[in-house]
Amino acid sequence: MKTYLFSLCHPAHYHMFKNMMQALSDAGNKVVVVVRPKDVLEKLCDEAGLSYYSIGHYSDNHGLRGKASLLFRRCNEMAKIVKKEKPCMLIGSDGILAYVGRWFHLPSIEFDDDDYEVIKLYAHVFFPFYSDIVAPRVTDLGRWKKKKTEYEGYQKLAYLHPNHFIPDKSVVEKYFSPDTPYFLLRFARLTAHHDVGIKGINSNEALHLVEMLKPYGNVYITVERELEPQLEPYRLHIHPSDMHHVLAFARLFVGDSQSMAVEAAMLGTPSLRFNDFAGKISVLEELEHKYELTFAFPTSQPQRLYDKVEELIMMPNLTETFQQRRQKMLLEKIDVAAFFNWFIENYPESRKIMRENPDYQRRFR
Repeated sequence: MKTYLFSLCHPAHYHMFKNMMQALSDAGNKVVVVVRPKDVLEKLCDEAGLSYYSIGHYSDNHGLRGKASLLFRRCNEMAKIVKKEKPCMLIGSDGILAYVGRWFHLPSIEFDDDDYEVIKLYAHVFFPFYSDIVAPRVTDLGRWKKKKTEYEGYQKLAYLHPNHFIPDKSVVEKYFSPDTPYFLLRFARLTAHHDVGIKGINSNEALHLVEMLKPYGNVYITVERELEPQLEPYRLHIHPSDMHHVLAFARLFVGDSQSMAVEAAMLGTPSLRFNDFAGKISVLEELEHKYELTFAFPTSQPQRLYDKVEELIMMPNLTETFQQRRQKMLLEKIDVAAFFNWFIENYPESRKIMRENPDYQRRFR
């Protein structure tokens, strides 16, 4: 039996690693989970019956001194857990694993899908110390590309590939009828380390979108940030574990969240993203320009967003068209969860295999 430590810093990390954690546990291994509270992450873990350590509570302090203090505290807390649990490997998208792995001479594996240009500070501080960085082929890691093990897929296929997730209308029916057309809006907080100076959907734009969409179906809003009083009637109160079922049957997704824009694309739900990362993230650029599953607009061009919303609403056979585009994407990608499981269970031999024969991944379909 081996012990594997996973660090989760975002709800998407729980989803990305849940199949891997289950597979390792089913094989008789011990899985240790450490979370940094953010949004609904702890609730997801609780609903799944996971026991976990909680360290480094979320802070909105963007000052350099505040970040350094939080980093130092989290490293110490993680080191105590590693000393107690004695894992053979540290896994996650959490920079402190790189340092703690070096201290304890343990392999640390970063699962990344952000380009170097988007996460420059994070990359400079942590990438030199990771053992390996697992990332989609299209992701540009800049000077650290030699550390990259690349695969033909996207992180969110680790939990939204049809081998692992089938949308269920009965789940949606707990909240409303899925047979009435509906639109899902998402407003993120945009307070992550790479979000500094990035703007998203403001109050006026949110209200305009609601008024545009109301004549064509019901409008539901999910938020991380505080919601304006006039938008409260549209707030969707939902169990976090049900969100992907609701997203799958939406006629359209509009938001300023990278994560949910990619998730919508994985499900074949037309998605529009409005923030200042537009045109800057390779994964989303491929999904937009190669597969036409998602569309991005900078905050300086709200009218382009509104025009695209109207174009999609009026598109004949919208759902069928986007499901066909999704199928094209899936045919060209691998079962990411199966690949992740193999890579971790066979590390470091798996790294050597992928360096020498990248086509080995084709068996994970």
